[in-house]
Amino acid sequence: MSKYVFVSGGVISGIGKGIAAASIGFLLKSYGLKVCMVKADPYLNVDAGTMNPLEHGETFVLEDGFETDMDMGSYERFTGEIFERLNSMTGGAVFQSVITKERELGYDGKWVSVDYHVPREIMRWIQEIAEKREADVTIIEIGGTVGEAGNGLFLEANRMMDIHDPCGVIHVHVSYLPLPQNLGEMKSKPAQMSVKMLNNSGINPDFIIARSEKGIDDIRKDKLSQHCVVKPENVISAPDVDSIYEVPINFEKDKIGEKIVKSFGLKVKQNDMFSRWKERYEASVNAKKKIKIGIIGKYYKSGDFDLKDSYVSVIEAIKHASWAQDAEVELEWCVSGDLEENSEAIEKLSSMDGIIVPQGWGKRGGEGKIKAVEFARKNKIPYLGLCFGMQMAVIEFARNVVGLEDVSSEEVNKKAQNKVIHMMESQREYIKDQKYGGTIRLGGFPCQLKKGSVLQHQYKEFKNNLFKRADTVYERHRHRYEFNNYYREALENAGLRISGTSLDGNLVEAIELPKEEHPFFVGTQYHPELKSHFLNPHPLFMGFVKKCLDLSTQ
Repeated sequence: MSKYVFVSGGVISGIGKGIAAASIGFLLKSYGLKVCMVKADPYLNVDAGTMNPLEHGETFVLEDGFETDMDMGSYERFTGEIFERLNSMTGGAVFQSVITKERELGYDGKWVSVDYHVPREIMRWIQEIAEKREADVTIIEIGGTVGEAGNGLFLEANRMMDIHDPCGVIHVHVSYLPLPQNLGEMKSKPAQMSVKMLNNSGINPDFIIARSEKGIDDIRKDKLSQHCVVKPENVISAPDVDSIYEVPINFEKDKIGEKIVKSFGLKVKQNDMFSRWKERYEASVNAKKKIKIGIIGKYYKSGDFDLKDSYVSVIEAIKHASWAQDAEVELEWCVSGDLEENSEAIEKLSSMDGIIVPQGWGKRGGEGKIKAVEFARKNKIPYLGLCFGMQMAVIEFARNVVGLEDVSSEEVNKKAQNKVIHMMESQREYIKDQKYGGTIRLGGFPCQLKKGSVLQHQYKEFKNNLFKRADTVYERHRHRYEFNNYYREALENAGLRISGTSLDGNLVEAIELPKEEHPFFVGTQYHPELKSHFLNPHPLFMGFVKKCLDLSTQ
């Protein structure tokens, strides 16, 4: 039977529960254990597919096509595992399951209640995925902050599982200790109060991860131990760090992985994962080379604040590839809308060693992205277009190389004469019926690579455990619009290379310019960033970064 580790958070949101859970998962896996991870989000959305990235952050797509919380991306990047729909649980999905069972007389006509049946459905869900994946340990991150109404049912499921198997359940509480500058003393009271709120749910944590600006001292550890009834050695110091990949290393200083293993009485067989991780992290800190990459985005400005969570996977994929090649990357954020009218913003791109146009939806900022593509193409700057970024590259080529007039995407301008990007026919009925959630092309699909292409070369040169073949690769998708094959011949005749297609050749999965025409110009309809891991960078990002380094003037 699987053992269970629940992770909750207190005091403030965004405290780092996801990274803490992912780090624990990695550490337990480095002890040779089979690890399963679950994100339990209290919101009533069934999935994250229809949520605004500025509000919720990036939507992460799993291999089976489920649209989920970006913390699932952290789980995969840290553990190297590939998760599925059952690993992501929302309040909406749980309620939907309970109501569906009630409608099907799954409860034999009994009165169905929130406080009884919903927590049991959560328990069933967790146990089902743990059994399916034959996990030694299943880690469940409970979203939100203790004291909120939303996550109370998940905490109740935690309490009930602990009652049924007290030796098989551990609770880790991540809390915050502020350091007010006017006082100059770290305060433990907020963390104490968050634990008391947890106690009100019938749970006493076995570990407290003490998040703070600086590492906590013995005085604060003793206070938390005394007032929260936790062993002093189980108060784990978690100061702010420059890199999330330092977190497992910090955790291991307090031996949290070893303590969890011993608490569960599990037999372990350590591997080289931790030493490899530490080596890669140290390489990132001591990187000798530097590159500057411009990201042309639209989902990161919210009032006076910059929010990079909309592009987490892209950011991490760039870092993975850079660190693997002894390079430090400086990311320059360019708001796509600014590029539409501001010549200075365009000229700023000349200082970039590489340009990436990532995913996006709708009309806003589209022309700015096209201008960035044109600048990269004409000035021979390495370019990587991801999903929407590939589509913008096709539009730019059709306008400025082929010479077509009134060219756009159907998504951006439905009245355009030449829609080189158009809606998939299978999508039109969904839109007509206003069925937006979970209806787009989602998840892993095979891509046939064109022999001798720049794209194929990257998968050959930088193959890893996820990509062992260089003829067909499986990559994840999230889009409703596709390359319009009506224009395929004209674009190819003008020099655009179709370097990746579906197995039947009907769907264009990737485009590029020949290396004789451009040092690196690749666009993919799929999202390679979703399959980049810290210890296994994605081949396409590796190739892009390598070319940026080769041409860098820094």
